[in-house]
Formats: sequence, C-alpha cells, structure tokens
Amino acid sequence: MQEGTEIEILDILTKINDNTWEVPKSYKPFMRVPGRIFVSETLLHDLDKGTINQVANVASLPGIQKYSMAMPDVHLGYGFPIGGVAAFDKEEGVISPGGVGFDINCGVRLIRTNLHKEDVRPHMKELVGELFRAVPSGVGSKSRIRVSDSELDDAFTHGSRWAVESGYGVKADVEHCEGRGCIEGADPSKVSEKARSRGKPQIGTLGSGNHFLEVQYVDEIYDSKVASSFGLEEGQVTVMIHCGSRGAGHQICSDYLRVLLQVVKKYGIDLPSKQLACAPAQSPEAQDYFKAMACAANYAWVNRQVITHWTREVFERFFGRDMDDLGMDLVYDVAHNVAKLEEHIIDGMKKEVYVHRKGATRAFPPGHHDLPDAYKAVGQPVLIPGSMGTPSYVLHGTEAGMGVAFGSACHGAGRVMSRGHAKHEFFGKKVKENLEARGITVKATRPSVIAEEAPGAYKSSSEVVDVVHNLEIAKKVARVLPMGVAKG
Repeated sequence: MQEGTEIEILDILTKINDNTWEVPKSYKPFMRVPGRIFVSETLLHDLDKGTINQVANVASLPGIQKYSMAMPDVHLGYGFPIGGVAAFDKEEGVISPGGVGFDINCGVRLIRTNLHKEDVRPHMKELVGELFRAVPSGVGSKSRIRVSDSELDDAFTHGSRWAVESGYGVKADVEHCEGRGCIEGADPSKVSEKARSRGKPQIGTLGSGNHFLEVQYVDEIYDSKVASSFGLEEGQVTVMIHCGSRGAGHQICSDYLRVLLQVVKKYGIDLPSKQLACAPAQSPEAQDYFKAMACAANYAWVNRQVITHWTREVFERFFGRDMDDLGMDLVYDVAHNVAKLEEHIIDGMKKEVYVHRKGATRAFPPGHHDLPDAYKAVGQPVLIPGSMGTPSYVLHGTEAGMGVAFGSACHGAGRVMSRGHAKHEFFGKKVKENLEARGITVKATRPSVIAEEAPGAYKSSSEVVDVVHNLEIAKKVARVLPMGVAKG
C-alpha cells in the first residue's frame, strides 16, 4: 500500500464479491453515487488511499450514472484515476478532460501473421532493429512524412480513413478499428496552433514511456471458437502496437483544462479537486473540448495506422513476401483514453451518456451495431497489453459487461511504481540483460526508458485480466508472449 495502511483501506471499502469492492456514498459527503473498484484480494494490496479518494471525487460530478468505477489496473492519475470509468447523462451531466487524460486515445492494435514463432525467433535481433529504424521513436521524435495544414485537418477529421486513402493501409483496416477509426464531430478549428504545431511532425511516431512496438506469439488459446473468428492460433506470430496522439493530444488536454477550470464557477459546479475541471455536457466549452478531443483521437488512429503500414513494409522486406502472403491483417484497434457518446440501458431505460474511459478499454458484446460483421457473433476483441516482458491478452466483450461497467474493461497491467521510483529501483542495462536471457530482445532510445518500464514496476497482467474474466466483463480468448520489443 502506497498511502494509508491496509487496515484503513479495508475500513473504507465494502466487499461485494471476491472481485468487487464498493466505496460507499457515506465515505465523502459530496458523493452522488457509490464507487465500485474491481480488484482481487491480491490486487487490493496495491491499492492506496489516494486512488480511492479519486474514485470518490469522480462520484461527486453532476449527472454521473450508477457508479464511479475503477478497473483492476487502477492507479493514481490526474483527476480521474487511471483505470477509471464513469458515464454522465447527455443533458444533466458533464464532460471532463481529466476523465480522458493527456494522451488522448492512447490505444492498442494487434496484427496477425501467417508466420510461426520458429520462423521469426532466430532473426529477432535483426527484425527488431529494422522495426526500430523504420518507426521513429522517443520524446520529440519526428515523422518520416510531412503533412500540409489541410492534410492535418483531414487527419483530425477522418482518422484511419484518411490514412488508408493516403496509401497507408487497406480498406479492411478501417473496418477493424473501434468506431472505424474515427469519432464523428471532430472540428479542427477547436485545436490550438500550438497543438497543431506539436502534432504536425509526429504522425507515425511511437513516443516514449509505456508505448511499444512488440513482436509476439500466441502462447495459449482459451476459447478456440472466438480465437478462430479473430484469426488466432497457437504458435502464430503477432505484432502489437501501443501508442497515442503524441504532442497534439497532450496539448489539447492542457489547453482545455485551463478553459474548463475557468468556467467551473460560471456553471456553479463545486469540485473536490481542481483536476476535475469540467463543464455541463451541452455547454459551448464542453462541446469545444469534445470536438478537439475527437481530433486528437482521430490523430491517434492515423498514427497507429501509419506505424502499421511501415511495420508491414519491414516484414515484407525482411521475409521477402508481400503482406497478403504474410497474412498481416489487422485483428482490431482499441482506444483507451476517450470520452464517447453512447447509448446504454440504465435502470431499465435506454439513455445517452458520455462514457469517460481513462486507462480503460471499450468491450462491447456480441451483436452490437458498432462491431465489424466478422465479430458480431462473438463480441469485440479486447486487447490488453502486458508490461515489457510479460504476457498480453486478447479477450472478447460480453453482454454482462454492458451492465456491470458500461461495456468497459481494463487496459493493461497498471503501474505500482512511478517512473522516477523505477529508475532508482532498476538499471536499464540489467533489465535488458534479464529479458534477453529469457529470449526477449529489447531496443530502446536509452537505458533509462527500459528501467522506467521494467516489468517489476507493474502489476501482474495475468492477475488483472483474471479479474475482468471472472467478473465476465470480458472473457479471455488468447495469451500472447513477447519475443522482441521496440520502445521509445
């Protein structure tokens, strides 16, 4: 426990079941709804009082529906906890940048191949080197392409479709993205010049921190029927890409936090923390932010699409086969840090709500209208990346998850140690040596990045995924293990 003793934590929470703990409305006088934290007894030990307070603070916001929720990878964030989920009434609720985060649409995509792990493992060092050279990585990295102002507007407005139409992919890629790789209603005029200038040179770059380009293989199948629908089988090589909206998204969040903090009093909203700056959902200020946020989300989809294109080119050159022969199809692409207007059944009634998922993954069930035809029978692919050197998971959405958590699941392993602490605790060179001894090749811009992202700085991805699986928020389909990782 990082803050507050275990006894204090247990005094606050009420156990609902083995994987659900409630923060009662009586915990703080301003709470409008209870909090719900989805953790096992093991993960409960990583929970701190500051994170519980953030769950309670979110429960104070106007128009919140049912619960302020936190996924099993939850940890302290800005305003909302990372791993936080909250839905706000379209008319009576609010929109809050703190409920989305700075890296808007930091998301994950999974690419399948027809290659077997034994085809790739002997060449991993060379392959990771080629990927590292092909995809610019790290803080301030600049793209290999240059876009005009009008092209940037198109990227902001149309997302993945613009990238594919510009030659960076195939039509099926768009269909296999959450929301078809676009949030409608994006308005580039709501994006500041500073955000534009930061985003313009960074399309197709990986970024730093926990972002990665990872070559993996399918280690275990839990549901053969769903795995077959996703095109996955044991021993198969896959590629996972984890990155977001780079400087554009960060600047958009910063710009609108200042705007919304200034109008809180105008709308008579009392906040337990300034980090929860917000405005009524239909106010001009909230809608301006939403339109700018959609631009950043669409930019992130473009970013991952361009990286996908360059990854395919590397594989084509390296193995002397084209992408079709290699079977390099996009399985799916999911967003993490977004707010979306969705329809959910609440108290037996259909209601439109702005669902904020901050460090959480959408997990829609079979039959949902927003899913590609290929997945309608089995539900949405839910991609959960591990920390460097640990398993990642593919799950599928369920009907139960719609009722429990507005169709939301976890988004990764979740930190238990700050990056600063990790750099003091681990040495990048040693972490790299340990990973290579396990057959995992790692290449990063500098050793400190590897230290910051050491597996020991994170919770167990397996433990986190087991919680959402046991709650049937999303069900396990496959486990994938890393062979090579390129990091910024």
